[in-house]
Amino acid sequence: MTIPQYWQQAVRELARSDAVLKRLIRQYRGLAPRSRGDAFMTLARAIVGQQISVKAADSVWQRLATTLDTLSPHAVGAASVERLRSCGLSARKADYVRDLAAHFIDGGLATARWEQFDDEALIARLVEIRGIGRWTAEMFLMFHLARPDVLPLDDLGLQRALRLHYNNGCPLSPRRVRTITRQWQPWRSVATWYLWRSLDPLPVDY
Repeated sequence: MTIPQYWQQAVRELARSDAVLKRLIRQYRGLAPRSRGDAFMTLARAIVGQQISVKAADSVWQRLATTLDTLSPHAVGAASVERLRSCGLSARKADYVRDLAAHFIDGGLATARWEQFDDEALIARLVEIRGIGRWTAEMFLMFHLARPDVLPLDDLGLQRALRLHYNNGCPLSPRRVRTITRQWQPWRSVATWYLWRSLDPLPVDY
C-alpha cells in the first residue's frame, strides 16, 4: 500500500489556503490514504461501503475475507449469493460484486488503459457496470488511481463535514459549497479525505 506522491505538496498548499484544513492536517499529522494497488478489491470495497458507515463496511469486508479463501474475482465470482449474504451483504450488493467479478474474469474491463482517461471519461466508463454509480467511481479514482482532484459532492460524510466545520452544523447553500471547495483545487481529493477523517475514528479506505 503506497501513499500518493503528491500528498505532502497538497497538504502544504491546502494548509496555506484553508484555515479549517490547516487545523485538521495538524490534528491528523502523518496520516494519509494508501492505494492497495488492486482494482477489483477497491471497486468491490466501494460497493460494499455504499450507504453504510465506514465501521459497518469494514466489518462486512472482514467477514468476506474470513469466509472466502481469497478476495479475488474468481473467488467472489464462484461464491453463491447466499454465501455472500451470510457475510452481511444485501442480496443486491451480493449480485453486484459477483457481476463485477465476472467483468474482471472475462476481461471486459481494460484496466491497463484507465490511466489514459481523464476523470470524467473514466467515471462514464465505470458507471456502465451494474452497481457502480458516480460515488463508487469517484472512490475508485481517489483510492485506486490516486487522482488528486476528485470532489464527491454527493457523499453524505463530506456534506456533513462541510456543515460542521464551515457553518456550525447548519446547511450550506450550493453557492457557498462551490466557493469553499474551489479553493481546494487541484487537491480536492486530499481535502475531502481530511474532512472524512475528522468524522470517523476509522480512516476512510478502499
